[in-house]
Amino acid sequence: MHIHARSLKYFDMIRRCGSIREAARRLHLASSAVNRQLLQLEEELGSPLFERLSSGMRLTPTGEIFSRHVITVLQDEHRMASELDALKGLRRGELSIASVEGLNVALLPTVLEHMLTRYPMLRITVRSTGSNEAAQAVADGDADVALGYNISRNEHLQQYAVGRFALGIVVAPDHALARLASVSFNECAAYPLILPGPELSIRGQLQPLILNYKKPLTVLLESASVELAKRFALLGMGVAFQTRIGMEDELASGKLVNIPLKAPEPLISELGVYVRSGRSLPAALDAFIRSVDEEISQRAAVEMSQNSA
Repeated sequence: MHIHARSLKYFDMIRRCGSIREAARRLHLASSAVNRQLLQLEEELGSPLFERLSSGMRLTPTGEIFSRHVITVLQDEHRMASELDALKGLRRGELSIASVEGLNVALLPTVLEHMLTRYPMLRITVRSTGSNEAAQAVADGDADVALGYNISRNEHLQQYAVGRFALGIVVAPDHALARLASVSFNECAAYPLILPGPELSIRGQLQPLILNYKKPLTVLLESASVELAKRFALLGMGVAFQTRIGMEDELASGKLVNIPLKAPEPLISELGVYVRSGRSLPAALDAFIRSVDEEISQRAAVEMSQNSA
């Protein structure tokens, strides 16, 4: 079997786009040329790789198996290019990150500043998304690394770092709850609530408390945006729910207060760093993971010291 690299790249683009026409547009080729390469590839493998549906192209079981091989090959190609550049004294390449929004405030900027100082020619892309979507992007080969909360372990992902952060409420310093050392959900429910959207993992943690509260709730806002929830809390309009991550500047300046949330079981969010299982790490990706691990560890240590004070 002699499968050419060009065929792998064409297949991968079709997989990503779900369409031969869109894949051809992104590859700057004629649709017929891309389709011809796909047909040759399917003939070589002796099995169709895609189902041709009216809604687009969907991987067959054979296509699913082949896609895992292709993702590994293409990622290894990028790693090799990075290593060859390193031999030439160059520090360039590409790094794609899928991350939850709250890390954009302080943690990611700190890490990326360090990375771009060390790798000034590195091209970095960051996509803000939910934790599950970030994990899926890595599993599908659409991102190099995922940063997210409470990501379920599976055979497609390898965890490289993790920090544990308590879920609490976030309120303005003049809010009636701000003077308490800890607070229950029932106490919070006496005030307008700023709830995380269902896309966020912390909504799943809060859901049993919400369901167990038998009285009507006043929900001022429900949103997957950490920044929007933080803004409403800053205005003193309600009670938001969040870990300390993403609130660092406001908590340090006293503009917001974070109070531990009491529950029958500790409400802990695990912030993890994930890469596709079995992948060899290019130098820049390895450096990024180490830097994120250090930042997460520092923040987890600060939280532990504050909780024990």
